[in-house]
Amino acid sequence: MPELILPFLLVVAVLTVTPGPDWAIVLRNGMRGGASLAWWTGLGCCTGIAAHAAAAVLGLSALLAASATAYTVVKLAGAAYLVYLGVTALWHARRGIGAGSAPAPEVAAEAGEPVTRGAAFRQGVLNNLLNPKIALLFLTLLPQFVAADEPRATTSAVLAVVFLVSAVLWWRVFSFAVGALGRALTRDRVRLTLERLTGGVLVALGVRVALDQS
Repeated sequence: MPELILPFLLVVAVLTVTPGPDWAIVLRNGMRGGASLAWWTGLGCCTGIAAHAAAAVLGLSALLAASATAYTVVKLAGAAYLVYLGVTALWHARRGIGAGSAPAPEVAAEAGEPVTRGAAFRQGVLNNLLNPKIALLFLTLLPQFVAADEPRATTSAVLAVVFLVSAVLWWRVFSFAVGALGRALTRDRVRLTLERLTGGVLVALGVRVALDQS
């Protein structure tokens, strides 16, 4: 077990529960399809985290960090995807819930498509993979918690697994909470407001990612 595992866990806990793009997507899908869709979206996010963690351990993330062009391309692609999801949410809020009928759990997540577990999972994966800051996070975070007398690659791999397990546990708890909240908020007006809110948040996050110069 890594010597600095306890302080690492504290940092991971803070990073995991801090709201961001993943929160907005999981919350939006959870409000539409309950705990199940929230969970599958969270699993997609975790799959993206696993890919970034593996890239960091193998040294591939350093290539992204070293190339300003590659970083910008990935960043803009991620920003465009967030804006797309946000605009889609706003569009369906206007078309579906705005019509005055109660939305079914299968309200469309993408134009013309029902919200399925596969679609929710895919959204989580893409949202995470297209966020270059996750790659940089692992690239800069893991080395800080590798003691001088520990094997760098092995310890980094263990820390990456700990981060991933923490994320899985968090999204499992979060999905249950979102599912319970979704069952309580059954009124059409409330659902419409939440759909517009999460759509607006996704668009704002996409714009912020695109304009971020860090």
